[in-house]
Amino acid sequence: MPASPSTARVINDRLALELLQQEGPLTAGQLKTMTGLSRPTVADLVERLQASGLVRVVGESGSERRGPNARLYGIVADRAHLAALDVRTRSVTVVVADLLGTTLAEATMPIGSDTGTEPAVESAAALLERAVRDAGAERLHSVGVGAPGLIDPAGGELRNTSGLPAWHRSLVAVLQDRLPARVVVENETNLAAVAEQRLGAARDRDTFAFLWLGAGVGAGLVLDGQLRRGASGGAGEIGFLPVPGTAGVPSAVDCDGGFHSLAGSAAICALAAQYGVGVPSGAREPVAADVVASAVADGREDFLTALADRLALGAAAVAAVLDPGCVVLGGEVGHAGGTELARRVEARLAALSPLRTEVRAGALGGSAVLSGALLIARETAQKDLFAPSA
Repeated sequence: MPASPSTARVINDRLALELLQQEGPLTAGQLKTMTGLSRPTVADLVERLQASGLVRVVGESGSERRGPNARLYGIVADRAHLAALDVRTRSVTVVVADLLGTTLAEATMPIGSDTGTEPAVESAAALLERAVRDAGAERLHSVGVGAPGLIDPAGGELRNTSGLPAWHRSLVAVLQDRLPARVVVENETNLAAVAEQRLGAARDRDTFAFLWLGAGVGAGLVLDGQLRRGASGGAGEIGFLPVPGTAGVPSAVDCDGGFHSLAGSAAICALAAQYGVGVPSGAREPVAADVVASAVADGREDFLTALADRLALGAAAVAAVLDPGCVVLGGEVGHAGGTELARRVEARLAALSPLRTEVRAGALGGSAVLSGALLIARETAQKDLFAPSA
């Protein structure tokens, strides 16, 4: 059954807007070529999008061509503003951007482990509000929040998780009450995986496993182009994965004895100490990333090989179940290890598993969570704004 004229207009408008966002300003002729639509249809949609305030003329194409056919149309970047939060156990980072993703303001605040729930929530919310004011963002449409812990796949809410600060859950509710914007929360590792797929090391992969290596460990699973969260939102909680080489086994409330005990920041620093790899002066949290970066710079083959042996255990378990074909080592540690660490993990993984699995270094490091949060904020805005003729 063919689409109705109104539905066709919505589809065409959204397609044109997505092209303008991805490719930058385009002429009507370029839109015609890229969309395959007729010239009159493109002319109509350009007129509609200008009337809706989403598109405007931003210049002309070429120095010799003039007139209507040379006009360059671009997204009105300040039609809506977006915000993203990277909520860690002891800090919050905020970025405010326009509809094209251009950063307008950014700020970070530490939050001590002894800070109470209400003061922590107030500090984080105030940080975002200041960033919004600094950015001059009058139309804040969407806020993406990346946080550790499980996200309820039914309601999209951050679940109460033992070992994580109580203020994480309270923050989302407070932001929803205080801000004239939609607030969307997602697991931090899932967001990092999305960012690596859209912007980083996995742009050519529809299926891959992303290993977050930072203060803790986790996995983001992208299969056939879709992020997989699991029945309870816990897909990828590989910190609890039982592996050889630990002093015990994990429990339902404690990942000690699991893969976390081999690949978490504290475990990596302890391994480095065994090999005489010291913490560089001036190192900041997470210290493990600085240790790994120092080992790569100094050519510490012994330590890097031992670390690769550990990481390959977790990667092999994931590969045995999912056969992703590609594993991306992300987070601060994965980024610091770079190709030197990735190739060692790949070699060790090839000895552990019959499944051919490429291992890549993440391209975005610790910034992946914030980038992913901004992506989901932008997608939320697009769903509302990119259907002006519905």
